[in-house]
Amino acid sequence: MRQNYYKNSLKKRRVKIIQRFVTCFKIIAVVSLITVMSLVFIFSYDLLTQCNYFKAKSITIEGVNRLSKNQIVRQACINNGVNIFSVNLSATRKRLLAHPWIADAEVRREIIDKIIIKIKEHRPLAVVDLGRKFLVNSHGEIFKKLEESDPHNLPVVVGLEFSDMDVSEKFRSIPFKAVMDVLRLGQKSQSIFPNKSLKIVKVDREIGITLYPFNGIRSIKLGYGNYSDKYKRLKNVLFYIEKEQELSDFDSIDLNNLNRIVVNPLKNQSPAIDFKEA
Repeated sequence: MRQNYYKNSLKKRRVKIIQRFVTCFKIIAVVSLITVMSLVFIFSYDLLTQCNYFKAKSITIEGVNRLSKNQIVRQACINNGVNIFSVNLSATRKRLLAHPWIADAEVRREIIDKIIIKIKEHRPLAVVDLGRKFLVNSHGEIFKKLEESDPHNLPVVVGLEFSDMDVSEKFRSIPFKAVMDVLRLGQKSQSIFPNKSLKIVKVDREIGITLYPFNGIRSIKLGYGNYSDKYKRLKNVLFYIEKEQELSDFDSIDLNNLNRIVVNPLKNQSPAIDFKEA
């Protein structure tokens, strides 16, 4: 009995030793395989990124308007002749997005020798004066500080505060929403006052929006809301005024109340005109 017990114990120990040896062998084999595969991948990557066969012969840039292709290439830090697989697409896109005029960017490679960059530039809508002047895009986002080289034919919005500049449609302040409504009307081709004709859009938190266009009319008081209807009524008023030669210039047109539009001539002209039926 005792001999059988010792034999069984010895046998179990041998089995455990063999199992441990097999386990160690498997671990070593897996680690070795991973190491070999890593070396293969590293070698393959080096071979791929250094092979002259994949050198970029052309860099295609799409979507540029204000920026030049050379500016895009410099911002992306890539040039003709670079191996297309050595270009980090994600890092290149981030470099492009760091440019204040670039709203979005896409970078991709095309086998065997092309890199394609698609750019979406900010579309400046107006200049907003918050003590310092900034460019605002068509989404109402401030995207850069105004510089000397930037467009100067944009309307300047005055009277807003930093706290108004929330880009979320849901949480925009009433004054900011009013400004965006007026400026978006000015983007339409048939608008009576396209944005390029506006000099100043003034915001008064109590009485609303007042426009100062270039066409000789000193000010147009729009107030808050119903801007589309107010523009239509204003078109009729201006058509009437154009026929009246003695009314050549005006101090203001008040459209706060669509049922009672008031035109105030210059002081040396006739009294104010009340367009109740305009």
